[in-house]
Amino acid sequence: MSNTAGKVKLKVAILGAKGYPYVYGGYDTLVKELGERLQKRGVDLRVYCHRALFIEKPPIVNGIKLIYTPAIETKSLTQLTHSFISMLHACLSDVDVIFVVNSGNGPFGIISRIFRKPTAINVDGLEWLRPKWRGFGSKYFLWASKMATKYYDHIINDSDEMHRIYQKEFGIDSSVIAYGANPSESADLDRIISWGLDKGSYFLIVGRLVPDNNADLIIEGFIRSNSTKKLVIVGDVPYRDEFETKLKAIPDERLFFTGYITNPEDLKALYFYSFAYFHGHEYGGTNPAMLKALGYGCAILALDTVFNREMLQDGKHGWFFKKNVDAVTACVEKAEDQPESMRFLRETSREGLIERYNWDYVTDQYLKVFEELKESKKKSKLILSR
Repeated sequence: MSNTAGKVKLKVAILGAKGYPYVYGGYDTLVKELGERLQKRGVDLRVYCHRALFIEKPPIVNGIKLIYTPAIETKSLTQLTHSFISMLHACLSDVDVIFVVNSGNGPFGIISRIFRKPTAINVDGLEWLRPKWRGFGSKYFLWASKMATKYYDHIINDSDEMHRIYQKEFGIDSSVIAYGANPSESADLDRIISWGLDKGSYFLIVGRLVPDNNADLIIEGFIRSNSTKKLVIVGDVPYRDEFETKLKAIPDERLFFTGYITNPEDLKALYFYSFAYFHGHEYGGTNPAMLKALGYGCAILALDTVFNREMLQDGKHGWFFKKNVDAVTACVEKAEDQPESMRFLRETSREGLIERYNWDYVTDQYLKVFEELKESKKKSKLILSR
């Protein structure tokens, strides 16, 4: 771990997510877990928050300075305008390093270039391939990701496979820094009983109800099976759409849609006591929902992708199914026919949380990047002053 004692505090701004301590998705989780650890290590940390999402706006929480910036509140412009305003503000501040999340913010790196502020960006998944970004949205994310590789000083991916893709697609090298996990050996059984569920009585899906998470495929495969268990679907979308509406209208009493679950203890219990966890996420690298499944001792049934194979060590910590309904049905029935195999996966899943998925190790890596960026700026100033 880096020792900041006796040094001038490293000043870091984080932007591009919803804010702190708001936790909704992977980027928000990264900001929270990384931010709290950086602050404890002596970093002067500022996090930019989406003003409209916060009823109360304290200036400091857990030692982290919070800056609430506005946005144009429309579905397509909210995040981009919030990031644009935040980047301008950060460039005009005294921070040493600006850390940005989301490849959609790639073009804003030109602002930091103009102001000569060192930057790093976590570009995460293959946004341009996601079904929800068809047409212009897909073209924008591909262009924005390319701009990120041109304008930011340091590119960060969260998996080896994403590193390979960025190298092939854009011809650049990047650092691989995964997300971390918070494993647990216990959960409150009463929390699932309050949902009308019993231990081991259900399969579980966790994720936004969007096409690229393949909840429709898993649901259809499940309802064609002879399973007597339930399928619990945790997640939703922030707006009503045809995809989500069709899923919720499927007439099968075994399906149980919970909507969003904001209490982390409720979510942990649902993972912990599931018979098996279905992971249908198709695009992206290290997935936080999968990390939770590993850390909470789930038997994991995952869509067969290069990213999921990387996380599950090519089948050591889970089973894979192909992207078709019959494969899902067969996976459900095979899992129920082999309860001992499911028990073994549950008992060994936490062993899948290798060092790269440890939050303290993740923080070590980020801190090293930030300190190197600050040092490189000092060196460039010395050269210019000669």
